[in-house]
Amino acid sequence: MDELNILYEDNHIIVVLKPQNIPSCEDESKDRDMLTIIKDYIREKYDKKGNVYLGLVHRLDRPTGGVMVFAKSSKAAARLSEQMKAGDFEKRYYAVLCGVPKEERAILTHYLKKNAINNMVYVCPPLTEGAKFAELDYRVLETKGDFCLADVRLHTGRSHQIRVQMNAIGCPVYGDMRYGGEKAKKGYLALWAYYLAFTHPVSQKRLVFRVQPPKDVAPWTAFNTEPSITILKPSL
Repeated sequence: MDELNILYEDNHIIVVLKPQNIPSCEDESKDRDMLTIIKDYIREKYDKKGNVYLGLVHRLDRPTGGVMVFAKSSKAAARLSEQMKAGDFEKRYYAVLCGVPKEERAILTHYLKKNAINNMVYVCPPLTEGAKFAELDYRVLETKGDFCLADVRLHTGRSHQIRVQMNAIGCPVYGDMRYGGEKAKKGYLALWAYYLAFTHPVSQKRLVFRVQPPKDVAPWTAFNTEPSITILKPSL
């Protein structure tokens, strides 16, 4: 069975570390994905017969690694989904950017539209048919020459959101040649979901998980990824 890094598990949820380059759920590649891997783990550990329920609460892009929570019951899945809609589900990312933003900290707002044919997301005018509002805040933590480490917090959960919005201000994520072209450099995508906080769907206890990116992989090796978390207020 695939090695599974479990951060927390009870009867209602399971929190895991998703490695880079493994899909969150099945895609057209048919490669092994996190949803299937965890279902197989539950089936084997608890000797489950037939179908195993596992709710996909949120996704990470295939090349993005980090912390994810899955629901082990439909009730837990519904309550976690409600938290996401209410803004009580907090996701934070480390991103190594190619280029340094003009502002050390800022809130970025754009309208995005996905092209289903090429699976690309584009910044578009607000009144474009199918456009979705996207917002995040970032803070530059450390700068090394033409690169920087940023702490990014999502306010909305759009497809490829961080990659598209950071590229829109001229600072593509390292390794993201899909959106940043040659400026993004070749290498592993330097985007890591290091922080996840939500309220337990049953106990109502606030749960916080924080996982560092791989320290032996470039470009993470050049930066200190253990600074304190600073949350930007929408009023800034």
